[in-house]
This record gives sequence, structure tokens and C-alpha cells, in this order.
Amino acid sequence: MNDRMFDSPVFVKSGNSLIQEIACLEDALEFLYEWPKNRRGPIYETALRACQRAFDSGFPLTAAREAFCGFAKSAKIQEDVSTALPWMIGKGGKGGGLTA
Repeated sequence: MNDRMFDSPVFVKSGNSLIQEIACLEDALEFLYEWPKNRRGPIYETALRACQRAFDSGFPLTAAREAFCGFAKSAKIQEDVSTALPWMIGKGGKGGGLTA
């Protein structure tokens, strides 16, 4: 297992309105590097620094994840995916819409 995986993924709305799963430190860094320069600010910089420190040293991965979550919340792009998405529910609401 990747030692840079988050304990639980963070879901964010990307520029094309799709929901993107950020499951590890590399995903978070890639997302932050691609974030538009004109929308960056102090909270973005804090999240970027935290993720870079976790990547380069023993900085806690949980702290980097929390910093990324704080950035996502402040940018209003964090998505709550705690409820089942429509494609995850089978006919009759019993789940598992796929058959073997």
C-alpha cells in the first residue's frame, strides 16, 4: 500500500464540473499545481506547503490532508460524497447496480 495514501479520499469539483477523487498526496499536489494562478491565495499557499513538506519529509500526512481540505472548503470546491450517487444504487434501491 502506498504510504502517501490519505486515510480517506477528498472529493473536489474540478474545472469541468466533474467530481475528482483526491486519494493520496500525489493527487493533492497535482491538483494544487494545476490550480489557476489568479485564484491562489494564502490558504492555497498553506495547503501547497503542507503537501510539499509531507512529500519531502516526515511532516504528518494527516496534517497535509487537513490543509488540502481547508483549501477545498475555502475555494468552495469540496464535495460531500457521503450519500450514494444515483449510479451506485440498483433497481429497487438495493444497491449494487451491476450484475455478474
